[in-house]
Amino acid sequence: MKQCKGVLSGLIVIAAAVCLGLGAGVGAMANAAEGEFACAQEGKISKEISPEAELAGLSCFFKKYEGAQVLHFKVAVKNVSDKPQRFRVHIFLDNGKAVGGLIPEKTKKGLVNPGQVGTFVYPVTGMTDKPGSVSLKIARMGE
Repeated sequence: MKQCKGVLSGLIVIAAAVCLGLGAGVGAMANAAEGEFACAQEGKISKEISPEAELAGLSCFFKKYEGAQVLHFKVAVKNVSDKPQRFRVHIFLDNGKAVGGLIPEKTKKGLVNPGQVGTFVYPVTGMTDKPGSVSLKIARMGE
C-alpha cells in the first residue's frame, strides 16, 4: 500500500510540473504577441511590393536571439496571383543594417498557394532599439 502511495504521489508531482511548464510556455507566447509594435511610423516605411504579392502583415518585437534581446521583424505575404509562388523579402534599416530571406523558407512543403499567406520572422542581430525608418522590398522568385 505504501509503494502505491509513493508512486501515486510521484505521478501527481510530475503531472503538476508538466502542467506548470505548459502554462508558462503559453504565457511566454502570449507575451511575445502582446510585445509586438509598429516597426516605424507610417510615413517612415517605404514599400516596394511585387504585383503577385500583398503585404498581409508587418510587425516588430524584441526577443532573445544569440544571447541578446534584439529586434525581430514578422512579415506576412499573401499570394494574390493565380499560381503558387515563392517570395524574396529584403528589409533595410536607416542605420545600414539589413535582413531578408525567402517565404516559404524551404519548398519541401510547397510554395505559397494562391490566396494563402506565408509568414516568417527575421531577427536583426545587434539591433537593440526600434528603427527610425524601414525600407521593405518583396519580390517574386524567378520561375
